[in-house]
Amino acid sequence: MNLEYFIAKRIIDKKSYKSSISAPIIKIGIAAIAIGIIVMLIAIATGFGLQQKIRDKVVAFNGHVVIKKYDSNQSNDSESPISNQQDFYPEFKAVSSVTHIQAVATKSGIIRLENDFEYAVIKGVGADYDWKYFEEFLIEGQLPDYTKKRNEDVLISNYLAQRLNFKVGDKFNTYFLKEDLNKPPSIITYNITGIYDSGFKEYDQLYVIGDIRHIQRLNKWEKDQIGSFEVFIDDYDSLEDTWRAIRAETSSRLNATSVTQANPKIFEWISIFDSNTYGIIGIMIIIAGINMITALLVLILERTQMIGVLKALGANNTSIRKIFLYNATYLILVGLFWGNLIGISLLLAQKCFDLIPLDASSYYVETVPVYLNLGYIVAVNIGTFVVCLLMLLIPSVIISKISPVKAIKFD
Repeated sequence: MNLEYFIAKRIIDKKSYKSSISAPIIKIGIAAIAIGIIVMLIAIATGFGLQQKIRDKVVAFNGHVVIKKYDSNQSNDSESPISNQQDFYPEFKAVSSVTHIQAVATKSGIIRLENDFEYAVIKGVGADYDWKYFEEFLIEGQLPDYTKKRNEDVLISNYLAQRLNFKVGDKFNTYFLKEDLNKPPSIITYNITGIYDSGFKEYDQLYVIGDIRHIQRLNKWEKDQIGSFEVFIDDYDSLEDTWRAIRAETSSRLNATSVTQANPKIFEWISIFDSNTYGIIGIMIIIAGINMITALLVLILERTQMIGVLKALGANNTSIRKIFLYNATYLILVGLFWGNLIGISLLLAQKCFDLIPLDASSYYVETVPVYLNLGYIVAVNIGTFVVCLLMLLIPSVIISKISPVKAIKFD
């Protein structure tokens, strides 16, 4: 029989334990751990959720890696064409982490109405385009189909639709300037089949998704010429390594750029969330540990006579310390249980019902996103438990300073 565990269990099960002088302090210690776990889980789930959501939106418009011509002009008006007759297209077999590759092209135009106009970039896509992200963004109508013959169906953003009073089924003229400005512009009449809203204003105010064959015709390109390739991978965490592998497999005349390199400001901003999250975790663990130290000190003082009796009966300091550490472990586990129960329940409620809104103009999302993963939940719990238990070794040293004679007479 484990004597220390047996005594600790008897102390915990005793009714007087729950109504003793130390009871309020114990409850505060348990509450501190529970609140700490709740705050940490929320900080991690929402921090990672926001990072992932923003990252996915940027990837939706660019892919994880973009491959284009080295001397390609950054302007949407004068992309240098590249052939789609590449070893890595239509399947990038050389790099196993690549899940999809698609050919796209862009061209600037002016949407012209009777009393209004708006600048836009027509992003031309084809039959190989993966609509996974835009299925989530779609708020009205349906996605266009470019698998058959060339058509004028487009997907327009809710931002542009509201500014120009467009709705699904409307048609509009888009003017494309020619290199020779003395010649009249080319005009295409597009038909709106769907309206999307990514919440990312920088892209929503710019992009109209259309048929890549119109861009090829306007630029007088061959059928196999495109503006760039967008590459998608299976694991964002391996982006840097995958980008290097992709770059090694492409021609020296082509330039591969990762999404983080193309959008440094956005990714530097969302990386700050990591620092904030780690700071919150550290603070909450320290607060929970200090509260548990206080609770253990009170328990030790309250059980001074018991310590004296045990020492008089021959118990050593290590054995008595184990009793109180078992006791404290129980309190920590109770705090962890309630913290996880409440914290995960709150996160599930937010994930299912979108209870807490956000300013989309500042955070690019309309509600607080939640990312739940068993890995970080287990890590937070183990980390909190271990750190709190290690911190409790400090006050338990007091036990060795207690004299049996004085302790027995302590009142």
